[in-house]
Amino acid sequence: MSSELLDALNILEKEKGISRDVLIDAIEAALVSAYRRNFNQAQNVRIDLNLETGSMRVFARKEVVDQVFDPRLEISLEDARRINPNYQVEDVVEMEVTPKDFGRIAAQTAKQVVTQRVREAERGIIYSEFIDREEDIMTGIVQRLDSKFIYVSLGKIEALLPVNEQMPNERYKPHDRIKVFITKVEKTTKGPQIFVSRTHPGLLKRLFEIEVPEIYDGTVEIKSVAREAGDRSKISVHSDNPEVDPVGSCVGPKGTRVQAIVNELKGEKIDIVKWSEDPVVFVANSLSPSKVLDVIVSENEKATTVVVPDYQLSLAIGKRGQNARLAAKLSAWKIDIKSETEAREIGIYPREEMIKLFDDQDKDDFEYDEEME
Repeated sequence: MSSELLDALNILEKEKGISRDVLIDAIEAALVSAYRRNFNQAQNVRIDLNLETGSMRVFARKEVVDQVFDPRLEISLEDARRINPNYQVEDVVEMEVTPKDFGRIAAQTAKQVVTQRVREAERGIIYSEFIDREEDIMTGIVQRLDSKFIYVSLGKIEALLPVNEQMPNERYKPHDRIKVFITKVEKTTKGPQIFVSRTHPGLLKRLFEIEVPEIYDGTVEIKSVAREAGDRSKISVHSDNPEVDPVGSCVGPKGTRVQAIVNELKGEKIDIVKWSEDPVVFVANSLSPSKVLDVIVSENEKATTVVVPDYQLSLAIGKRGQNARLAAKLSAWKIDIKSETEAREIGIYPREEMIKLFDDQDKDDFEYDEEME
């Protein structure tokens, strides 16, 4: 009995990653449950489990009182002192009450309880592992699909990819290997439930951290991300090291780094721009690939008016306003775009020094579409 029990504990600890203490607590709780259920007892009992001999003993615990009202839970001071003359009122007396056939009955009844406790411990381990990975990226394998979710295997557990978190330009099939962003880990009665996304801006950020060593080691910092998943994204980057080109680091030799991310996102276009603490420069950069003539800032309203050449107005606004919308998200400034002609009509004249500044800045900006196509 003892060797079998020890072997079982060792196997469960090794294969399931559950500590021996948790397993022993589960077994003792199961034996208490078995005793009360099979022998119709309601005493406060304790199980003494001897792992060396494999023996199991049941002890009833009773409080010493002057007057007994419930003999199942209490014992008189007189009776307690017959056992040991040192007992005092409010002490606890333990008396062995192990039934003769307890071992056989306990084994049958305890099995289900032990299994349940082991399952709960496994769920707790999985939850602890994945709660630390919220807002992180993992590679999973598509298992199955229904009208609400795609079920993605992350090894120990299946994650849920909701319809609204799926990229519109992707079609998923069982056994597809995809990278997902963990958005939420919930503890439920059926175990941990993990929700993942393919559209979250955090996925793009994590992909750059994987592909760009300078971001991973902190030399280059991602300042902000704006994304319309499956279509276009913008990302702003910065480096405190004047010798490091943050945009060039993200692009990689011949665009290989950004190309790997574009491939993972099934062709999603990516604009990489240089961040600046000056809103004039940053807003202009955010509107890449369009050329900007001037930016007028209204600090109180957190708003800007941007002047662009007449022939660049549609490019600055983008298809269905996408470029301007993403630029506003990226910079966190409201952006009102006006053509040069329209600006002059209302009394806004682009400053020559600003035009020169943006001409110089254009040389550093990278827009994936133009460079790679």
